[in-house]
Amino acid sequence: MKLISVNTGLPREVTWHGRNISTAIFKQPVEGRVALRRLNLDGDRQADLSVHGGEDKAVYCYPVEHYEYWRRELPRRDFPMAVFGENFTTDGLLEGGVHLGDQFCIGSAEVVVTQPRLPCYKLGVRFQCDEMVKLFLESGRTGFYLAVISEGEVGSGDEITVIARHPKAIPVSEMTRLYVAKGYSDDDVAVVQRALRVGALPENWKAYFRARVQKANV
Repeated sequence: MKLISVNTGLPREVTWHGRNISTAIFKQPVEGRVALRRLNLDGDRQADLSVHGGEDKAVYCYPVEHYEYWRRELPRRDFPMAVFGENFTTDGLLEGGVHLGDQFCIGSAEVVVTQPRLPCYKLGVRFQCDEMVKLFLESGRTGFYLAVISEGEVGSGDEITVIARHPKAIPVSEMTRLYVAKGYSDDDVAVVQRALRVGALPENWKAYFRARVQKANV
């Protein structure tokens, strides 16, 4: 497993459907070593802190393996590195094999997987396509967020090594599926109950799933 690219960006003003918005989704690869801190990488910021950023979303990872899929799905578009707004473009970390609470060492930093990405309209802004948010979520190729356990420095080419796999072993892909599922089976409820016991899962996700389970049990 490897870190292919480290990407950062600052908020900028863009025009979308006739209105000005601030977004930091336009990230660019950076050279050399970059400090990874509790809230983000040096040189990286979020435009709307009510939905982006924070300790549970310090780093957004997106698998490089998905780029080929999107090139097939959207053949008339360019796909430069970091086009999905990711901080880390990774190799070998797919949503089906990465679990909530898994811990990794990247460079001199230690991180933990917290949640899948739920795309907002700014992904559509980046692609100049209102349908992109829907396509992205339906694809299941969402990437995932990391919290920082121990600050350090990272750089393109760093190996990503496993510190610990979470014993509940709930894949990121399963959390995305359960988030958008119209209804829950008994097996789904059991998976959600396991997820609620994963400390790395943020409280807002837990509140959402508690409500879904309560509704399923009515």
